[in-house]
Amino acid sequence: MTDILLKNGRALIGSELAEISLTISGQDIVQIDGRSGRAPIAIDASGLLVLPGIVDIHGDAFERQMMPRAGVDFPIDVALVDSDRQAISNGITTVFHAATWSWEPGLRSGDNARRLLEAIERLRPQFSADTRFHLRHETYNLDAEAEICEWLAEGRIDLFAFNDHMNGTIADMAKPQKRSRMVERTGLSSAAFDELVGHITARAADVPASIARLAEAARAAEVRMLSHDDESPAMREAFRAQGVAIAEFPINEETARAAAQAGDAIVYGAPNVVRGGSHTGWTRASDMIAKGFCSVLASDYYYPAQLLAAFRLDADSVLPLAKAWALISEGPARAAGLADRGVLAEGRRADILLVDDAIPLRPRVVAVISAGRLVHLTDATRLMGTAAAPREAVVAA
Repeated sequence: MTDILLKNGRALIGSELAEISLTISGQDIVQIDGRSGRAPIAIDASGLLVLPGIVDIHGDAFERQMMPRAGVDFPIDVALVDSDRQAISNGITTVFHAATWSWEPGLRSGDNARRLLEAIERLRPQFSADTRFHLRHETYNLDAEAEICEWLAEGRIDLFAFNDHMNGTIADMAKPQKRSRMVERTGLSSAAFDELVGHITARAADVPASIARLAEAARAAEVRMLSHDDESPAMREAFRAQGVAIAEFPINEETARAAAQAGDAIVYGAPNVVRGGSHTGWTRASDMIAKGFCSVLASDYYYPAQLLAAFRLDADSVLPLAKAWALISEGPARAAGLADRGVLAEGRRADILLVDDAIPLRPRVVAVISAGRLVHLTDATRLMGTAAAPREAVVAA
């Protein structure tokens, strides 16, 4: 790997932006100072922000690469490579693909979860982003329990979430348009889908014991756990008692407040911030952020959202950029137990973005360094200069 020097940019060091140079060697930041050093690659970041790489602990936009239309499948390796390009170009240097293993056949089936995990493991060396596996377990999917316990024990799962969309499924079955999308996703006939839902709900009494066993397996494997769409402080407390310390998308302020008071990590979706509210009509993320009830923003279903959300929070005077950026870098890194990234500091992993913020609310990622490698560059002319106006931007030392 080639050493890199970044100079003249406005770097986010702690809670301040300062014009300072950073030297990268191997995978790490080895020196931060105000002097201009030397390295085989020197990048002049004048006029650009130098920011920690984005950490995304919950993103399922890759599903659209796998199945861009209902019933239209593309190979998983093609989908994952394209998703990696999308993530990196939007500044995401650590990505947890949030794969749902449901009781449904089709896109969220066990077969798809297995193929996805195997493909991530096989292709991981090719990806520019540090790519990890976040398993979203539908709690009514009782038949998956034994295999998931094996995956946890084998260290194949990086984050483990408890999901329960059964009540929503039953409610949506009464809405023709939503029901049609659900049935199309599974590939079943309408009658077969009804029969399957009836069979699954008949086993509801067995769900709590299964959750307890899986939580115990995750604790033994030291895998961090999330609970999805917590409905009440009591629900959050019950999951916390089982070692589930991350509240993912609590659906009301009361639950988010209780989670914050208990010291839980709290995740909301960055698209919620960018769009000005939840597409489901639930909690408005920017309100929760303003009240201190959010520590992580995830891409959720749209990779550009984290980058856009940080600048939106700053522009709306909800948080200054440094604190807003922590929601997409330091906060998710801490929640996921990744102590080597999320901030620009000596000895930390060199996941670094160069961002052009000249146009309000439309930040543009100009370059991405991931684990010390320059993996993305969109504006070589700006960094390298032109014949008419040369700049010492990328030069041999």
